[in-house]
Amino acid sequence: MPQITEVIGISREIAWLPWAVTYFFLIGLSVGSFLLSLPHYLFGRPGWERAGRLALIGALACGMAAPVALLADLHQPGRFWRFYAHPNLNSWMAWGAFFIPTYLSGLFLYAWSSLRPAIAADAEDRGILAPLYRLFGGRALPWLSRAAATVAIIGACLVLLYTGMEVMVVRARPLWNTPFLPVQFALTAIGGAIGLALLLDRLLGGHEAATEARLNRALAMVLGASMLVGAAWFAIGFFGLEARHAQALASVAQHDSFRITAFEGQAALALAILLALWKPRGSGWLTGLIALHAAWMFRWTVFIGGQSVPKNAPGLYDYHLPLGPSGLLGIAGSMGLLVFLIILLDALMPPARTRAAAPGEALPGRA
Repeated sequence: MPQITEVIGISREIAWLPWAVTYFFLIGLSVGSFLLSLPHYLFGRPGWERAGRLALIGALACGMAAPVALLADLHQPGRFWRFYAHPNLNSWMAWGAFFIPTYLSGLFLYAWSSLRPAIAADAEDRGILAPLYRLFGGRALPWLSRAAATVAIIGACLVLLYTGMEVMVVRARPLWNTPFLPVQFALTAIGGAIGLALLLDRLLGGHEAATEARLNRALAMVLGASMLVGAAWFAIGFFGLEARHAQALASVAQHDSFRITAFEGQAALALAILLALWKPRGSGWLTGLIALHAAWMFRWTVFIGGQSVPKNAPGLYDYHLPLGPSGLLGIAGSMGLLVFLIILLDALMPPARTRAAAPGEALPGRA
């Protein structure tokens, strides 16, 4: 007898909430900002003093705010402990529990060792905080700075690797299961970090046109590389050069929301590149905002948009951003925490110096 097979589509709640988008956004900005600080604090390149300070503020602020969003995404802090009590070393998410402390420990030690001479030199202008600055300040320790930078660089690379891989390994979603994803996560993170530095250059006072131009040129290169990676993913899927990429493209090609988002994203990146190259001085406000928007929207589209594509059914799942802690309020709270940390660090961190202390050299005001 003939049989009828009925396929029923089941609507599911998303598993990765906006907290995950916020965490991936903030940790990416922290890693990108840390890498952007290296030309000044590790290599001592002239002209990178202000950019290095702004980048270090961004790295520290985002690095402190990101774990808050991560713990919120786990729904209760106690779950983080289970990564250590019962580690599953076959999971990239579990490895992230070791990579994040490695990166953050190296970052904090790198920041302190790099700022020691400047902290000591700034002590006399700090009033009641002067004893604290003398305690943490001192002569330059190049060996410690290099060691801390090495640990932070290794940790940063591991964080970029695991944040991309823990999404890429999900084979049930062709849109995620592509080696282009970790690369795009890294490029948009660095681009977003440069965008953050461009905004901080305007917002924190002491704007330097030369710094803005230097950051805009770097941003143009990073955004250009990101556009090339996106074009390569599209070409492989469009021409059917690889089955998974063709399947991923087919799963979203018929949906207007994805097409419009992709077009707007590429147009915004092209506009930012043109502005950064045509008017590198004076366009930092706009190029910085576009870079940050691109970093956020890429993660939002991957996580929230990716989960809206059914695994075994046509169409899309509807998602409406809730107003409470798991939605808009949580995002606003995380960004509010980030703004507070940036203001606090800017007030506490010594101003940028045009000349770094030579190894063993005592700057004026050294404790």
